[in-house]
Amino acid sequence: AVAAKPPIIMADEPTGNLDSASGLDIMRKLTALNEQGTSIILITHNMGVVAEICDYVYVMYAGRVMEQAETFELFDHTAHPYTKGLLKSIPKLDGQEDRLYTIEGVVPNLLHLPKGCRFCTRCECATERCFEEGPELYETAEGHKVRCFLSEEVAEDGK
Repeated sequence: AVAAKPPIIMADEPTGNLDSASGLDIMRKLTALNEQGTSIILITHNMGVVAEICDYVYVMYAGRVMEQAETFELFDHTAHPYTKGLLKSIPKLDGQEDRLYTIEGVVPNLLHLPKGCRFCTRCECATERCFEEGPELYETAEGHKVRCFLSEEVAEDGK
């Protein structure tokens, strides 16, 4: 696939179901291709890989972008409840937790999405408004956008 030197590669869970050595090898090859000018779109749940090699991140839930920002901005100023849940679910090296964190609830059926925010049925911060209206992407900082009513006021204060 890379012999023709494509300008862009979309890699969907390239390290999924691989041992750590093989996963590391794949990521090194993708990084080398990127350094040679190939753009990489990486689809993954592995936030460690995201932190290591991505310049920009789009966090998606049920087919919709929930948060987008430069990688370090996203990790340093996480705003969307779903993104916060993803990061909270990463096991810590100190191993102090008795159980791993999980986001409560069930991913909605994509054929029968909630009327409002797609994450509202699982969100700890959801209000009545979240069940009725779908929020837009609010820019909370330059290049950092969040699809959540909690970010609406922050976005308006910055204007």
